[in-house]
Amino acid sequence: MPDPIPHALVAAGRELTEPRLSPDGERVAFVQRSSGVASINVVPVGGGPERILTTTPSPAPGRGLGGGCFDWLVDGGVVYVADDGELWVQPLDAGPWRLTTWGRACRAPNVAPNGEFIVCAVDEAEVWAAPLGGGPPRRLDDGGDGFCFDPVVAPGSTAVAWQAWSAPSMPWDDAAVVTAGLETGAVGRWRPPAAAVQQPRFLPDGTGLCVHDAAGWLNVAVGRDPVAPAEFEQAGPTWGMGQRSYAAAPDGRRIAFTRNERGFGRLCVVEVDTGVVSDIARGVHGQLSWRGGSLVALRAGARTPTQIVRYAEPGFERTVLAVGPAVQWDGLDVPEPELVQVEHEGVTLHARRHVAGEGRMLCWVHGGPTDQWPVDFRPRIAYWWSRGWDVLVVDPRGSTGHGRAYQRALNGAWGRLDVDDTAALLAAAHRAGWARPATTVIAGGSSGGLTVLGVMADHPGLVAGGVASYPVSDLIELTRTTHRFEAHYTETLVGPAEDVARHASLSPIGRAGRISSPLLLFHGSDDPVVPVAQSEALVERIRGGGGDVEFVVYEGEGHGFRDPANQRDEYSRTERFLAEFRG
Repeated sequence: MPDPIPHALVAAGRELTEPRLSPDGERVAFVQRSSGVASINVVPVGGGPERILTTTPSPAPGRGLGGGCFDWLVDGGVVYVADDGELWVQPLDAGPWRLTTWGRACRAPNVAPNGEFIVCAVDEAEVWAAPLGGGPPRRLDDGGDGFCFDPVVAPGSTAVAWQAWSAPSMPWDDAAVVTAGLETGAVGRWRPPAAAVQQPRFLPDGTGLCVHDAAGWLNVAVGRDPVAPAEFEQAGPTWGMGQRSYAAAPDGRRIAFTRNERGFGRLCVVEVDTGVVSDIARGVHGQLSWRGGSLVALRAGARTPTQIVRYAEPGFERTVLAVGPAVQWDGLDVPEPELVQVEHEGVTLHARRHVAGEGRMLCWVHGGPTDQWPVDFRPRIAYWWSRGWDVLVVDPRGSTGHGRAYQRALNGAWGRLDVDDTAALLAAAHRAGWARPATTVIAGGSSGGLTVLGVMADHPGLVAGGVASYPVSDLIELTRTTHRFEAHYTETLVGPAEDVARHASLSPIGRAGRISSPLLLFHGSDDPVVPVAQSEALVERIRGGGGDVEFVVYEGEGHGFRDPANQRDEYSRTERFLAEFRG
């Protein structure tokens, strides 16, 4: 084992997202955030010095493989969403100027091919067009959908398409593509039966593109038909705007796309006419952009610090244009995880094991629950691995990356099926001799925290302790208090809000008195997704049953902790907690 990775290295570096090639293919702009300060930077496509493009106001970046912060203008410069929620124009050779003064939250600006206007989503619910040369904006949607994401202008600048859905659905349930003619006013809507659509775009000839799961897997489609059909996901769930898991070549004859192979990533290219697929590179890729002879992407892996890369034609030779984490990561021999598959009740369950081999194990449950931790660069995993912990990243049913049926299997059973699946994966790990219950700790945040609490209450013999961050513990309260995007999430995952008895039976807080193993619990005081009152009530129930819980509230934090002092404290407390279970 190497020396333990210091927390200073985990916290160092910067976040990168949303690389985009300029219209002439000569530059790449991307969003970076370091020490809480964000900017849009520009680098030559062949490599070279980075320059900061935006100064003030600061851009509002997306996270990871999401985006929706900015787009290039046709003649250079960018239009971007600032931290005030408005759209700003930043030329390459002058100061910024405000495009909108709506006092509302804009997202996902897209510049029309003719350069005359932009479209964007407003308050996640409306689609507007705003002239770049001045004049009043124009609303394009008809108000019939609760959510409107990722508008894009068609070639010819005469139509706009976007993703739309309404509560109680989530976007992965039954989102459609809506298309509006700017001259005719005609509105069309399409989605396959019992499927969901995302990422609408166009080929240069106007043919529509999208991703849908009509065949059971999220696959890129030309028109309505998958262009490279396969039992692999070619996109992730729509947790925000700006996902770009595919990109068409400038001539429209090829499409680059990402592929999720049970959590491991790959970048591919398909010939549109023949369907022939070629592999380009391994690793988790996203935020694809293709101009001229360059394909640009965000790339990461267990051993690959997050980077922005260019693949140059004709051979797609890779050049690294920017790197996020500190340079010291390059000298660390962090291993690739092993694929784990366990047969349970006629279903194959999935996980990935980061092997330390010292007989102790951290079982990590991702949030969502409609989500996944793929094999990308995660310093948190490497930190605990370097301290001798196997890290088992589990994908219970409800996780993405394994097809629609696997993801939707959790519907109506959140708090039960995910708990029992995770318990089955833990039991298999113990049978394999990777760790013992006395040296196993389960950890997770948000929805993953719900699973942590459920395993500790219902399968106490499998773990010695647990770490939960801002966990969902009371499903009844969640339906009353969470933010707009997830306000009706439980209607799919649990059942109708009126079925109070079912919500209560699946809520960990109702079984909290059975949690006897030590629990370390973190929460932010200003969490808009899972209010801290849930954890306060949970702690009272656990302690009332004689349980041992250390409860930490970070003032001013939300659903996740951004203050460096709080991040250091979280790691320090967790390390002290885990020291009790080293065996």
